[in-house]
Amino acid sequence: MADRFPSPFEIETPAGAEGWQQLYTHSSLFCDERRDYEDGGFWFHDGVHWPEALTPWDTTFLEFAFISLSQYNTRHYVIPPALGVDFRILNGYVYLSPVPAPEEEIEARVPMFMERAGFYFGNWDRLYDDWLVKVRDLIKEMSELSFTSLPEFEDIEVITSGIGKGSGNDLLASYHRLLDLGLTLWQYHFEFLNLGYAAYLDFFGFCKAAFPSIPDLAIAKMVAGVDVDLFRPDDELKRLARLAVSSGLDDRFQASDVAATWGKLEADEEGRGWIAEWEKSAEPWFNFSTGSGFYHSDKIWIENIEVPISYITDYIAKVKEGVDLNRPVAALHVERDRVVSEYRELLDSDEDREVFDAKLGLSRTVFPYVENHNFYVEHWGHSVLWRKMRDLGGVLKTAGFIAEADDVFMIKRAELGDVLMDLVTGWAVGAPSRGPGYWPAEIERRHGIHKALKAWSPPPALGIPPEVVTEPFTVMLWGITSDSVSAWLNSGEDGEDGVLSGFAASPGLVEGPARVIFSADQISEIQDGEILVAPLTAPSWAPIFGKIKATVTDVGGMMSHAAIVCREYGLPAVTGTAFGTKSIKTGQMLRVDGNTGKVTVLD
Repeated sequence: MADRFPSPFEIETPAGAEGWQQLYTHSSLFCDERRDYEDGGFWFHDGVHWPEALTPWDTTFLEFAFISLSQYNTRHYVIPPALGVDFRILNGYVYLSPVPAPEEEIEARVPMFMERAGFYFGNWDRLYDDWLVKVRDLIKEMSELSFTSLPEFEDIEVITSGIGKGSGNDLLASYHRLLDLGLTLWQYHFEFLNLGYAAYLDFFGFCKAAFPSIPDLAIAKMVAGVDVDLFRPDDELKRLARLAVSSGLDDRFQASDVAATWGKLEADEEGRGWIAEWEKSAEPWFNFSTGSGFYHSDKIWIENIEVPISYITDYIAKVKEGVDLNRPVAALHVERDRVVSEYRELLDSDEDREVFDAKLGLSRTVFPYVENHNFYVEHWGHSVLWRKMRDLGGVLKTAGFIAEADDVFMIKRAELGDVLMDLVTGWAVGAPSRGPGYWPAEIERRHGIHKALKAWSPPPALGIPPEVVTEPFTVMLWGITSDSVSAWLNSGEDGEDGVLSGFAASPGLVEGPARVIFSADQISEIQDGEILVAPLTAPSWAPIFGKIKATVTDVGGMMSHAAIVCREYGLPAVTGTAFGTKSIKTGQMLRVDGNTGKVTVLD
């Protein structure tokens, strides 16, 4: 058994990816200047959010996210045991290292945290209502930004209005404003999220101390049955499916031919009425990514309507069969209340029960935000931003700087400011810009490097493993535990043939054939009654939960999106198996025990 993971300084560059470091910000790379710190730490691959190699511009959200997460821990709420989460890019892949607060500082941080967090907990509903307003206002402002090609001459109104500035200025200002809004979006993201986790983890710690043998899943059940906007896109699909059946339009839907479906719907008043209802749902609820929301290449429902139409077509069939499409909220509440009552009765005193009730009540108040933010930021907000970036890419394509609009994502965030300055300079001076002669070849080179990086398989971790993994976010969100670290060090060999272990993320015991998929593009392959096995799932995959029996993922802990969504849909799940997609083949019969976290290959 190895006693450490590879050093980041020992990892070789994949063939064909030489010079990959030039694609990323210099501060995000492992480097000799920080070698003692970096080689002496523990870094794990973040397959929950960034499972694939990043393109240069897409690293923007990596940096925005961890600046924001870390400052709220370290500088805003002063979380007693935790500072920020450090990050690095290696061969295009993201590695993270949580930074603990120095032990000698923890006690002094406690009263600061109590005052600051206490204000938010005491005013949660008002502050959260304000949050919804400001995040919607931000997305609206982002939507109104305009990127258009520079004109040959300014309109006469520019002169007669006395505005005193021109199109070049507007283009540069709009890009910088887009960046400002993107960073602010992520500041908003973590305004509540860290506290949502903190409240749940406080309740979690109380339960572990009061009931030493309580399973993690039992604690999670006590806050299940939430009503959050993250489920609204799926609810809108179901509403539209029911409307199609009740309006007699169900025979017009062909998942394989969206154009034909739309043509049939536009043919009469009833069909046009359905389209009007579609449009009401589409903005904003179909600004929903098929992936994590962190890649510009992920399909967005509203831009790729074949995705939601295929889900609606499936739901139409279910409605006609008499299947209840509703989430099992009532059953979740019954089970939730049973578990709460069972454990509450085990407490010795009224004082302990009062503390239990208070901590549980706070967890239920704040917990919905743990999922709700995901729609507004990673999905709606990012969808708008990706569209604006493509508009900007179109400007550069028209100017001859790049071959395709999406090539804009092969340029680093800071570089792009210089690219636009080059464009504006040539336009203003009336002389050739350098860009058309430089960037097409450079973009082609970067595409080649990125393709080589995508083919590389990143190690699960780097550096020196901790003796015990105790940092709660690392365990609950990313699913990094002492057991998983040990399994990685043993080259992924599981202790029992044909059995994988992970988190008991959502209860239930089922058997069925496996369907192994690696991206949303393969969702159409899933058949009724199969067990989904994937590196991870996205919230937008919820419409397939009516087909499958259970979910098994490689990554993610008890509080990962996959775990939470599966619990809310009543679907058995085992997350964080590490090797599910490597060990299981499509068609193999599986037994998935979401109560114990065991996945058994039966044949």
